[in-house]
Amino acid sequence: MSDPQTMVRTEIAIDDASYYLAQGQDIGDLEHRIQDAVRTGGRFEAFLVVGNREIRVLFTARSRVVFSVETVQHDERDTGDGDEPLGGFFDA
Repeated sequence: MSDPQTMVRTEIAIDDASYYLAQGQDIGDLEHRIQDAVRTGGRFEAFLVVGNREIRVLFTARSRVVFSVETVQHDERDTGDGDEPLGGFFDA
């Protein structure tokens, strides 16, 4: 019996909402873009979440942001390719 495949999944919590980032997101780059957005008075930043869907969030000096990382079972659909989002609203 082989060990199940795993992958690292990063969660970003922004104020009262949280999102799991799609694979391949550069966390260091996203952190720097958020810091720059706050430093310049606030702006929208985009990133991909699980399902390969783009999210845009307005970051300001009042935003609270937390990153957390965990190891989860591998999901081959989570490619981080924004041009190929996973199915529709009612997908299981």
